[in-house]
Amino acid sequence: MEKKKGILLAVAVGIFLAIGVLGYLNNWFNNSSESEFILDKEGIQARGTLRVAVDNNSSSYYIYRGRRMGFEYELLLDLGKRLGVQVEYIVAADIDEAFAQLEDGRVDLIAMNLQQNTDRERDVTYTEAIGSMSTVLVGREKLRSWDSLGKDTVVVRKGAVYSSQLAQLKDSLDLEFSILEVPDHEEILLDRLVEKQVNWTVAEKTVAQTNATYYDELQLGLDLSQEEPVFWAMRNTSTEMLQVFNTWLLEKKKRFIPDLYTKYFLNSKNQHFRMTSAYSSLGGNRISVYDELIQENAKTLGWDWRLLAAVVYKESAFDTTALSYAGAQGLLQLMPVTLERFGVTNPNDPVESLRGGVKYLQYLDKFWLERVPETNERIKFILASYNIGQGHVEDAWRLTLKYRKNTQSWQEVSNFLNLKSDPKYYRDPVVKSGYAKGHIAVNYVRDVLGLFQSYKALVDP
Repeated sequence: MEKKKGILLAVAVGIFLAIGVLGYLNNWFNNSSESEFILDKEGIQARGTLRVAVDNNSSSYYIYRGRRMGFEYELLLDLGKRLGVQVEYIVAADIDEAFAQLEDGRVDLIAMNLQQNTDRERDVTYTEAIGSMSTVLVGREKLRSWDSLGKDTVVVRKGAVYSSQLAQLKDSLDLEFSILEVPDHEEILLDRLVEKQVNWTVAEKTVAQTNATYYDELQLGLDLSQEEPVFWAMRNTSTEMLQVFNTWLLEKKKRFIPDLYTKYFLNSKNQHFRMTSAYSSLGGNRISVYDELIQENAKTLGWDWRLLAAVVYKESAFDTTALSYAGAQGLLQLMPVTLERFGVTNPNDPVESLRGGVKYLQYLDKFWLERVPETNERIKFILASYNIGQGHVEDAWRLTLKYRKNTQSWQEVSNFLNLKSDPKYYRDPVVKSGYAKGHIAVNYVRDVLGLFQSYKALVDP
């Protein structure tokens, strides 16, 4: 009997301990999963990327002649340098989606003109004011009073402050107009207004003024609000990030932000040219004059053509006469020995340069195919080899193998490529090509893929 009691007690204790272990593991996995993306400053720096929700419009973030541009884009680029991280720009369809992305950890920051919303303050915290904005009614004619709207409909961007501003005005003056919220951005609504698809909309005054310089049909009418501060937003758990951000912002308000404001909002002629150009993601959906040629060559590689376009921009910014200090030439910056090897007789000929560069990329793809079977990972090895030479990347691969890390992971191999300027590693017997500034190639891969992601987000395939 005593023996039976002892067995039952042991079983009970075992079950108790098992439940405790399972509970611990469950909490550990939940916390680990959360910590992978719900990050503050140190976590963001360790990850190496700051993920930001942005608008795709002429003042925020767009592509012009292959180059990323925009007020928020340049501000965030500077912030990334301050933090020592790369910025990942994530285009949000609307403001509500941006807040959803912030809440579930897909982004760390919302870089849009936001006004403080008490309904959201439980989950988010607002930065110091980025600037200020006023809002204005826009139509194809000017109104002298709000009651002139009658029973017409004002179409506004969903999630923006415009709807609540209009509702407050409507109630206070006992007006009859209707308010319709749609997911379209202000600039799209202004286009729809010009095309007579809507009669009235509301926009930030600076955006409306910029668009009115090249759309004669647009008439800025009654002011809906005077200048009010606007903010960016982050999670309320990002206390260290908020402190760093506000310190950075205070410094940039002295010179950098006023200069950017002039560039994007006060020079309406340049802004109009960039917006309406065929080589703008806002106006014509082209990246360069060589798009068709790049598309044809990308098929040979089996690549998305926008990835090859990102390589060409990074190499030469689409300049066929580009010549590097080391003697690399043409659109794809081929060295003389590579030009000869792949049959390029005129490196300034875009057809020859692209064909030769693609042949070289094909060779590198074949070289890495067996070692790195997964396509997306292998592309990173190809890009690094294109930049610094396959010998140096192969050295990093050998070091990865020697130290028993994953040789099929670019993250692992790039760590050793970064170390090829350290005598301990470049003098290792497995290293055949010696010293190299490996971090340059690692940054090259990062930059090309970052540009590719922007092209994918902003330029149709």
